[in-house]
This record gives sequence, structure tokens and C-alpha cells, in this order.
Amino acid sequence: MAALYDFDTAIDRRGTWCIQWDGVADRFGVDGLLPFTISDMDFATAPEVLAALRDRLDHGVFGYTTWQQDDFRSAVAHWYATRYGTEIDTGQLVYGPSVLNQLSQLLQMWTGEGDGVVVHTPTYDGFRKAITGLGRELRGVPVGDEEALVRELARPDAKVLVLCSPHNPTGRVWTADELTRMAELAERYGVAVVSDEIHADFVHEGYVHVPWTRVAGAGAGGGRWALITSGSKAFNFPALTGSYGLIGNPADRAEFLRRMETAEGLASPAVLSLTAHIAAYREGGPWLDAVRAYVAGNLGHVAERLSAGLPELGWEPPQAGYLAWIDLRAAGVDDAELQRVLVERERVAIMGGAVYGAPGFVRLNVGCPRAKVERGVEALIRAVKAVRSSPSGV
Repeated sequence: MAALYDFDTAIDRRGTWCIQWDGVADRFGVDGLLPFTISDMDFATAPEVLAALRDRLDHGVFGYTTWQQDDFRSAVAHWYATRYGTEIDTGQLVYGPSVLNQLSQLLQMWTGEGDGVVVHTPTYDGFRKAITGLGRELRGVPVGDEEALVRELARPDAKVLVLCSPHNPTGRVWTADELTRMAELAERYGVAVVSDEIHADFVHEGYVHVPWTRVAGAGAGGGRWALITSGSKAFNFPALTGSYGLIGNPADRAEFLRRMETAEGLASPAVLSLTAHIAAYREGGPWLDAVRAYVAGNLGHVAERLSAGLPELGWEPPQAGYLAWIDLRAAGVDDAELQRVLVERERVAIMGGAVYGAPGFVRLNVGCPRAKVERGVEALIRAVKAVRSSPSGV
């Protein structure tokens, strides 16, 4: 299947206003670095999506648009039925410009200033900014630590559990039993759940994503919940904007729509985003399967090279996504010095784990041609060895 598509040929993204390539100096202070940073891919989106966008552009009229139409709703339902074996209630659908915007609206609906919002650590930095930016208190629990999860959910002012499913940055795919347990705990303690599932379409072979709709209501009373997501991550069109969600409670759903249409003035979505979503969900499955297989090969290459160059790490590929979350603590290197060597000597930009509250880790984006991955992992190995052999990296 992968032979149908060319993922090896590099596409020059410089000068296209993209954050990963043109904005690297904003985070790393230096221009011209080879970037492995923000989670978008260096691949063109699916040919079927591009064809649909061209057709819509050729129409030439771009007036106000509605997402509340059957073409969009049925495409989402088709995707969930064919990808996840899950029947969704399209009457529960809502729409927003981005997943983080949806999260912000839900936090404003379900929490007040100073309330506790529970997340798993390490934590996607977008969550941290959204939660603390609204004056809510971020309360982290380590991935897999149920005792800590129970303790935080039981606090009287804990109001929302923000779940990343699959988890970013670790790539963890939650099992059905784990998700059911979270639903039961949230209901027991009266905590609403917002499940961000934007990485769901990139689950790797051997693992299965379970949409929150399958476990929502595991407790006797059902509880408040929202699933928020977008096709933009898997199909690589975040610049088109656009996301959607499912909200279980009718009153909450009506309030969300009211906020988007009146308070936020976002009644009309970006028509090209709707076009891209419909094409991706109706026709883009083969491309997604191919790019996921290619990325799995990239992750396998990273594992092979780290096993040879830094065997003490014992690194294994993630269960989902194209972000290699690498624990460097066994290598015993200083984070700041490692970043200095990566930037100044190796001329690469790799996200440090401290961004996600986890010093001692790095996050390497491998959603790119294999040749770029090879350069990135070799630069990382050389930098670690340089810092370990000399505190100054020289």
C-alpha cells in the first residue's frame, strides 16, 4: 500500500509561514535548524483531500457556511463506523475552530476560577496553557498511577478530567478497561470528562483506540462528558482550522453551541476545513494506512539506532502517533547542555521534555521522510555522547 504514495521525497516547507520550519527561532533562538518539533508532518495531505479542495476552490464562491448538514455529519459517522466499529449519535456533534478552543469553552462552562483540572503527566503544553490561562489549577497525575488519579478526582474542587486519548507526548493507548475505570471514577466524584482524541487515527498495529463514547455513562448517572477531535492531525491539514466534538448532555451541547455562535461569533466554519474533513473521512483511509505504516518504519529506525548507539535507554516505539518520546535519564546528561549541543553543534531542533513537565526526556517528531529521521536520531546520539563525555559538550 505504501508504494502508492511517495513519503520519501522531501517537500520544502521553508517560506510557507509554517511554525516548525519558519518559526524555529522563536523557540530555539536560532534560525536554520533542522526541526523535529511541533506535531505536524512534512507530508502533503492525501491526494483525495487535495482533489476535493481544488474542486471547491474552482467553484469560486466562499460565502458563509454551515457545518450542520448531512455531508459533514454522515462523513464523521462513516469514519467512526468503519475505523472504530462505533456508531455515534450525530445529533451530539458540535463544531469549533480548534480542539484547544473547544477545550477552553468547555472549561469555562464546567469550571470556575481556581477550580482543579486533572491531567495526566507528562502533559501536552497546550493543555497547560489553556488550563492555567483561564485561572484554573492544573493537577497532574502520572500516566498509569490510579492511586494518584483517585486522590485528585476525589478533591472537592476537582471539576474536570482532561484526558488525552491516545496520550501526548507518550503515545500511550488507553485500554477499554482503563477508560471504563476512569469513567466510573469521574462519575463517582462528579467530575466532567473532556477526551481529546486528535491522535486516535494514528494508533499503531497491535493497539486499538476506544472512543470515549463507548465508555461514557459507565457509572449509574452517566456523568458529563465531551469528546473533542479533528481530522487535521492524521491528515495533516491543521492550517485549514476546524475541529468537531460530541457532547453527551443536551443542555451542555446547547450551551456550547450558543457560546460558539453568539459569544464567540463563530457560527460560520472554514469551508475548506469541512471540505477536507469530508474527503478524508470518505476517501482518505488508504492514504492514512500508508502514512501510518511509513511512520511506523521511521519509529522502528529510531529504535534500531538508539539500541545500537544508546542501548542503556532500552527505548521502544510508542503505541500511537509520530512523536518519539525518549527517556534519556539513564544517559545521565544535563538537559540544558544537551539542548546547547543539539542547537549549536548539530544544528537540529528537538523538543525538550521540560516543555511537558518531564525533564530528562526529549520529543522527536518523525512525521517526515526517512532521510530526515536518520539525520535527527544520529544528531541526538552524537549530542548525548558528547555531553556525557564532556560536561561542556566540547
